[in-house]
Amino acid sequence: MNDLIAKSAIDRRMAEIITPVIEDMGFEVVRIRLMGGMTKTLQIMVQRPDGGIEVDECGQISTAISAVLDVEDPLEDAYALEVSSPGIDRPLTRLKDFEQWEGYEARVETTEMIDGRRRFRGILAGIEGDEVLVNIEEGGETITVGLHFDWLSDAKLILTDELIREMLRARKAAGIIDETQFDEIEEDTSKAED
Repeated sequence: MNDLIAKSAIDRRMAEIITPVIEDMGFEVVRIRLMGGMTKTLQIMVQRPDGGIEVDECGQISTAISAVLDVEDPLEDAYALEVSSPGIDRPLTRLKDFEQWEGYEARVETTEMIDGRRRFRGILAGIEGDEVLVNIEEGGETITVGLHFDWLSDAKLILTDELIREMLRARKAAGIIDETQFDEIEEDTSKAED
């Protein structure tokens, strides 16, 4: 389990317990984080292998995880369980994510300084072996930097109009967005004007 999916020791322990449950249900774990606060929140981001996830599927996963955690619970304090989709400006936690989202803008952070910096913002240019390639602007030129996947401490897509358009297109193609549901609304408004 890499550090981008499960950062801390407790995140990794939770991942060991719940990842098999999620994978047996046909989903993938994107990220697991135990967040602090008055009441801790165990945040689990999941998706179908083809991307996306629906609210009712999150509910089913939450129920299954709760049952496992009731039996094998490494957390002594009370916590809230939150199962969600990665969202549009999703974290990039697996090498394949960098390949899948090639051409989109991302922010990538490394654990160590690389050429005097730890933060890189640019267009994902795929992967090469175990390196993530990012096209960044430097001095008016675009250069491609290769960052070893193991060096990464955080990475996420940046919310852009292009990314939103792509997500809407994918949801429409998958039949998740049905534009015909709005046809009746248009008809109703024209009747109201008569």
